[in-house]
Amino acid sequence: MGSLAAFGRLVGAGLILVRNDALLPRELTEAYPPAVRAAADAFRAFAGPGARQGRPGERLARSLERLGPVAIKLGQLLSTRADIFGATFAEDLSHLKDRLDPFATEIARREVEAGLGRPLESLFSSFGDAVAAASLAQAHEASLADGRRVAVKVLRPGIVRRVAEDSEVLTLAARLVERWAPPARRLEPRALAATVVRATELELDLRLEAAGADELAEVMARDGYMRAPAVVWDGVAKRVLTLEWAPGVALTDPAALDQPDLERKALADNLVRAFLAQALDHGVFHADLHEGNLFVAAPAQITAVDFGIIGRLGPAERRYLAEILYGFLERDYERVARVHFEAGYVPRVHSVAAFAQALRAVGEPIFGRAARDVSMSRLLTQLFEITALFDMRLRPELVLLQKTMMTVEGVARKIDPEHDLWAAADPVVRRWMTRELSPLVRGRRLAEDAVTVLRGLAERLEAPPPEPAPAPVEAPDVLAPLVWFALGAAAAGVAFLLGALGA
Repeated sequence: MGSLAAFGRLVGAGLILVRNDALLPRELTEAYPPAVRAAADAFRAFAGPGARQGRPGERLARSLERLGPVAIKLGQLLSTRADIFGATFAEDLSHLKDRLDPFATEIARREVEAGLGRPLESLFSSFGDAVAAASLAQAHEASLADGRRVAVKVLRPGIVRRVAEDSEVLTLAARLVERWAPPARRLEPRALAATVVRATELELDLRLEAAGADELAEVMARDGYMRAPAVVWDGVAKRVLTLEWAPGVALTDPAALDQPDLERKALADNLVRAFLAQALDHGVFHADLHEGNLFVAAPAQITAVDFGIIGRLGPAERRYLAEILYGFLERDYERVARVHFEAGYVPRVHSVAAFAQALRAVGEPIFGRAARDVSMSRLLTQLFEITALFDMRLRPELVLLQKTMMTVEGVARKIDPEHDLWAAADPVVRRWMTRELSPLVRGRRLAEDAVTVLRGLAERLEAPPPEPAPAPVEAPDVLAPLVWFALGAAAAGVAFLLGALGA
């Protein structure tokens, strides 16, 4: 029954897009191939009054807002890529970030009191109307009893049920795409849907967001590229989150980039470097860095809010990411290709040299050109076509990383249209490579791996056998001492190797 209801909602979502002429908009008719043009003409027979109201981006925003939180998340991502979809289209979607219709302040007050289990006045000296409203929650300006200015985030009533319904629809859509669209299977639609669903579910417990905000505040403080407001733990519950007020102006405000003494290039650089430093150096990163979650102040200060989605990378993924970026920075396409094969991103049945040749075809045209002259949509199209030729499949564990990198680049381009992503990334990537891939570190890791293997072998030899075999003569145990001798030798070798490399 659940699947049947999800199918009905999926059909309903399609009808909403069709009735608003937001699925295959009439303005793009000349760009459609014949078969798609025929489908677009057929869809328009079902268009409603909304199909004539506004530009394509406005119609799509209106449709996504009706479709719910998961669809709104998609719109937020699209709105960051003015370089791909055009400035007007992106601007038409931008209100989905933090300018949705809020629910009543009185309802929010009741939600806060119920969540915290005490009267509102026991913590707050004032509690104002909503200052921002997004798909899952809205934020209110308030003051603590000690005078501190804070932002109080409150989940929308009924949002848990709505997200559950949207998740069923997304899961069903992914299954249908995987079954009926073979070319899309390499994108792992079901794994992608599961990742999005899980991330959204985690956003529904604001206690987890508070913990993420606290963790990332510590991480950001180590680099200084970005800041995070302090958590007010007395104001945290499952449906309520209280943070100190973020300084600066929200990046969604047109006045944000017109502040006196604002350095746009440095601001864009800090955004890119903050994301890369979090991901590479610490293995944890803010995974929802769109304009609605960023506040900026002169000269180049960035404060992030909304820590509902946090990405994490293991040591192997961090190394693959660094080596791929470093390879592109050095234009070493063979190295980039080898990393793809080593990571399992490309099946080993293909040729490393051929894949490197394909990567060169994508990378070379963008070097030495101004950012405004690089067509990101064309670059992405070429990369998609080339990776398809080599059966490269989407890695679910990298979905948030890829999504965030795409968002960060889009926001950086909006801050500084001349922004050079590669130049901004260079110092962070080189720092990581120098530190993590130096001979000293490689020697230490090799020695640690050897000690781990020998220790495991020693433990197996010392463990009592399940059923001791009868033996007329007990043989002396010579293997265990040999293993422990090897461990001692390995330890001595580690000390010698580190001393030699350190010298």
